[in-house]
Amino acid sequence: MKAILRTTLLTLFMSLMVSSAWGDSYSETKKIFEAAGSSNMFQSAYGYALFPTIGKAGFIIGGAYGEGRVYEQGKYIGDTTMAQATIGFQLGGSGFSQVIFFQDQRALTQFISGSFEFGAEAQAVVLTAAAGASANTSGSSTSASGGKNNAVTGGSGYYKGMATFTITKGGLMYEATIGGQNFSFSRL
Repeated sequence: MKAILRTTLLTLFMSLMVSSAWGDSYSETKKIFEAAGSSNMFQSAYGYALFPTIGKAGFIIGGAYGEGRVYEQGKYIGDTTMAQATIGFQLGGSGFSQVIFFQDQRALTQFISGSFEFGAEAQAVVLTAAAGASANTSGSSTSASGGKNNAVTGGSGYYKGMATFTITKGGLMYEATIGGQNFSFSRL
């Protein structure tokens, strides 16, 4: 079991190291999501959390980590981190960008009020150029996007005041897992 854990952590570390090479600035990442069809969400949402790169890896036990920024009515108000732990059938590593839109002040306040966690019922809309990808915090199956600049929206809508979108940046991950995303926030 220690060997599996070491391999998983090494793979996650390597994924994060490679993800910095994929690293987009926050404005570039926002433009990618806008081009993918979520530009109206940036205009209408009360706020959003933007993660340019989240690295994910797993072999039976897996994890993901990413750093982002939180915006309230277009103004940068603080930093956030996302950590995810999963268990189940999984093998590989991948990187993705993520944005979480907050419909109103209540949803943003809930997110930034300490340690926020998405449970199994929260779902993310995966923006891809190639069909056949879906994700939620209870598990996901992902296929490589045809390109970050030609992605299209697979759906939209808020759930409990929040809407999550992801764009796969690269890698290959097979999984049928159970897990959740935990977020932390620090104000500027």
